[in-house]
Amino acid sequence: MSQSLGSSRPFRFGVNLLAPAPLDEWRAKCRRAEELGYDVILVPDHLGMPAPFPSLVAAAEVTERPRLGTFVLNAGFWNPTLLAREVATTDTLTGGRLELGLGTGYIRAEHDTAGLPWGSPRERVDHLQRTVEELERLLGSDEHRPGTVQRPRVPLLIGANGDRMLRLTAQHADIAAFTGARTSPGGTLEPITAAALDERVALYREAAQGRKEPAELNLLIQILAVTEDRGAAIRPWLPRIPNLTEDEVLGLPIVLVGTLEQIVAQVRAQRERYGFSYLTVLEPNMEAFAPVVAALRGE
Repeated sequence: MSQSLGSSRPFRFGVNLLAPAPLDEWRAKCRRAEELGYDVILVPDHLGMPAPFPSLVAAAEVTERPRLGTFVLNAGFWNPTLLAREVATTDTLTGGRLELGLGTGYIRAEHDTAGLPWGSPRERVDHLQRTVEELERLLGSDEHRPGTVQRPRVPLLIGANGDRMLRLTAQHADIAAFTGARTSPGGTLEPITAAALDERVALYREAAQGRKEPAELNLLIQILAVTEDRGAAIRPWLPRIPNLTEDEVLGLPIVLVGTLEQIVAQVRAQRERYGFSYLTVLEPNMEAFAPVVAALRGE
């Protein structure tokens, strides 16, 4: 296999903060993420979780080094013109540290609760494409008020797995975020195998051949445990992934389970194989992943 698009990039590590918290507690965990060496503090876009933009502004007030990002906004929740205002304001109030992550959304119940149309997969991708194009048009204009600190634009991350989404990502995104999973007919996320991810990255790579600058490649780690007993750590997850054996689950790219040395080796191997230089972990794994961040700092 030819060298991956992102394989020469140094590692970056982000943590996606999921739990709402009072102001002092929110500030404390953002400071802790910075202390642990995370490069990006991220907030998702789900009902019941923190509102992304005010949360990132609050994070900026108590940190200095980390970038601040949405991981990822549900495009179906947003009107592009109003979103452009939010993005520009947040980029200004964070001192130009914002990274904008976008996706189509995959939980119909959230749209139903919000009274928003769900739409077919094609319609959701259409809306995301319109959103991306409108943001580029609006925020790329010197006439837009408010303006952004970062020029020519705030860095754009798109989360993708399907064919059309990967092509859209290849065309527009500065950061290509691979979900490592597909949406089931029931609306849940099902992990894809290492071989299936090879195919997804290859499709992206082909679509991205005409880029002036290669994108950074990201992967969200769903299951993490630093342990001597890999089997024991993974067994509680097996009922949630009934179509895979224990060994197959341990081989999933979105699973990092083993000793610190084994995980560090796996992260390096995945950068070599796929080009993933930017890894995101979920808030419950922030402390556990910190030794991996420290071990790979500067690589």
